[in-house]
Amino acid sequence: MVKIVLVDDHFMVRDGIRAILEEEDGYEVVGEASNGKDAIQLIQSIKPDIAICDIRMPEMSGIEMVQKMLEMDLPTRYVMLSMHDSDEYILQSINAGADGYLLKGSSKEEFMKALSVVSKGEKYFSGDVSSILVRKIKSGDSASSFDTKSDNILVAERIRNPFDLTKRENQILRLAISGKTNKDIAEKLNISRRTTEVHRFNLMKKMGVKNVLELSNKAKEYKMIP
Repeated sequence: MVKIVLVDDHFMVRDGIRAILEEEDGYEVVGEASNGKDAIQLIQSIKPDIAICDIRMPEMSGIEMVQKMLEMDLPTRYVMLSMHDSDEYILQSINAGADGYLLKGSSKEEFMKALSVVSKGEKYFSGDVSSILVRKIKSGDSASSFDTKSDNILVAERIRNPFDLTKRENQILRLAISGKTNKDIAEKLNISRRTTEVHRFNLMKKMGVKNVLELSNKAKEYKMIP
């Protein structure tokens, strides 16, 4: 059972997250706090597996809270859940030691995926956040933004696959850009045409494009293809 503490100054947000987790097996909300100072005492006492934290809160921000908690060497891992997608907040959170960063507009599926990844000792940044990290690295800011080798490895992986495409979706991406039809792709990969159409729809949805030209341009922009 993954034990979780919710840290957010809005009751409705905490209540909404709790409702989501109550529908999922393997997760339990064991405590809540409305500010960073109270959260520190709560986490010290309960030692949850994950703390889901807002950034802007009274008394103490989520970023400052994470910094202080990491000094205590507890097993808890920290996921920032924020409405802010600014470069400043994202990079400050990463440098503070956050294990994940999600926007409050993220889907339930991505939210649960993030918790699963973080609970296994890995890090997770949402697709939108990864796009910002990619932009920062392209602009040459990576040296000042990431303090550890593991962070750089993580971001490099996100650059290679910034939209969390599956292996099959990546295959279809390259074939579609090369001009192959759904029928051609199905024959090439030895799958049904219907399966091909589903994968193609999913990858275009993930990348936010409507046609092959937009797909090609975005793939080139993010250096997913030569």
